[in-house]
Amino acid sequence: MCVGIPAQVVEILPAERKMAVVEVEGVRREVSIVMVLDDGVQVGDWVLLHVGFAMSVIDEDEARSQLDFMRMLGEAYEEELEAFSAPVPGAEPTA
Repeated sequence: MCVGIPAQVVEILPAERKMAVVEVEGVRREVSIVMVLDDGVQVGDWVLLHVGFAMSVIDEDEARSQLDFMRMLGEAYEEELEAFSAPVPGAEPTA
């Protein structure tokens, strides 16, 4: 099952990379922010992730609501978190 996961932006990487570090449930991962650059994405913003891309900027209330709902999904959400936290081949780990 593939779902959009709310994540908080914790670092914007150099502009030419069009990437950011986001955090979901304590796990950090680099993701593409190319689709939300025009929205002025900043550190502290919440984004909706899908397959390594920040698809949209969402407000914190919406992010919390979606995370609460996803936690109720149980196993499906756990599988998404497991996939999110798995190492990306060829990528350097983020702190």
